[in-house]
Amino acid sequence: MNYRRLGRTNFEISEIGYGAWGIGGKQWIGATDDGSLAALRRSIDLGLNFIDTALAYAEGHSESLVGKAVKESKEKIFVATKVPPMNRVWPAKPESTLDEVFPYKHIIESTETSLRNLGMETVDLQQLHVWNPAWVEREEWKRAVEDLKTSGKIQAFGISINDHQPDTGLGMIETGLCDTVQVIYNVFDQTPAENLFPACVKHDIGVIVRVPFDEGSLTGRINSATLFPEGDFRNGYFGGDRKQQVEDHVNTIVADLGLVDVTELPVVAMRFCLSAEGVSTVIPGMRSISSVESNIRASGLGILPAEKLAALRKHAWNRNFYNPA
Repeated sequence: MNYRRLGRTNFEISEIGYGAWGIGGKQWIGATDDGSLAALRRSIDLGLNFIDTALAYAEGHSESLVGKAVKESKEKIFVATKVPPMNRVWPAKPESTLDEVFPYKHIIESTETSLRNLGMETVDLQQLHVWNPAWVEREEWKRAVEDLKTSGKIQAFGISINDHQPDTGLGMIETGLCDTVQVIYNVFDQTPAENLFPACVKHDIGVIVRVPFDEGSLTGRINSATLFPEGDFRNGYFGGDRKQQVEDHVNTIVADLGLVDVTELPVVAMRFCLSAEGVSTVIPGMRSISSVESNIRASGLGILPAEKLAALRKHAWNRNFYNPA
């Protein structure tokens, strides 16, 4: 495992982190606590030391599992969590007010709940789970962050940028109050590399890349015949003819890169994210030991050669599957 500095936090974290949404088991159907804990433990054994969870992931169940795995480890594990929007609306709407989403009391109380779930006295990184650039100058969130840091309940603070809206984080970076940003970045959505990543490099902001596989598209395992369990959010994400669209795009990537077959794609997709300047860590969702081992293998292979990066940049795909088909 290779390690990178998380911006000005100076945390030395694994460049492959653990995205813990799926292990909550509420919207990703099929996860079991035993399987999730086994995957967490295996990732730590392989050198992973950064786990990203959230209070909203099955109402704290993901945090509880993460806390259990971290307690068992003899190594320092950096834990990041998130304050859910009080109105429970993802992503934040342009008209959403700070009073509706992140009032001072809600930020404080959510953090305290997360600490209880995790079984910790302090969390390494607290993030706001949605963001609206209209809130940049408001004092309430700033005061909450300052009070949480002063009390030792959090060590660093960041935001999780809304789906496919990387530039909405630019104003926050300029405030000097944000230590990290979390953003969607993958072969299909490359827009953070245009403005956000250069700004993060300039201001020494840590970058956490989420959704490196586009919720499964870039694993090569989604095709027109794929079925998801009832209640799984991917039924909406890949609704209508989207599975066929994904299959067509993936097959073109495989052909353009001269891959043997789609089984080679996940490691390539991970290395694409790790090759971007400014990226501190990439946090794929992992619910099995096999996924952990496959994803962590990407860390030892280094960044992609220039010619492969150039080929992949041609496969940017402007769409938003989070909107129902």
